Amino acid sequence: MDMFDGPSQELWLKRRSFLNKIIDDAETGVYDVSDHATALFMDMQIAYCAGAWLSVVVMSISVIDAHLRETEAMNNSIGTAQLLTDYYDGEDIDWLRQLRNKYVHLNLSKPILEMNVWFDNQSELEESATKAMKMTVAALFQNPGI
Repeated sequence: MDMFDGPSQELWLKRRSFLNKIIDDAETGVYDVSDHATALFMDMQIAYCAGAWLSVVVMSISVIDAHLRETEAMNNSIGTAQLLTDYYDGEDIDWLRQLRNKYVHLNLSKPILEMNVWFDNQSELEESATKAMKMTVAALFQNPGI
């Protein structure tokens, strides 16, 4: 299989089913969810089903940031690190932010992404993306609205 072929329909549906379950489990009432975050989250779900693990991790912080900024902080000037510290209710948010930063910002003295790493560590990348997805869902549904 060529890496650009994407997953089989069976695998796509399995991943979609997993996402539906974590969303259904988290959504226990009425929530105020950012429109901007929702649009990003829709794309993030497609990336997850496609197996674009790096994209999922990178998108997760953007989704959480947009959501918390619009529904909790209502502040465009607060930095992302402070926003996450002040408004995210779950654990490991610093892990997720740091992982995302390692993916996005190249460190020439200690590169984290190399092609062999990408090819050889798909299961580890998937595990991180799954954790990022769960954390994102938790953020979207952490505070019931009116």
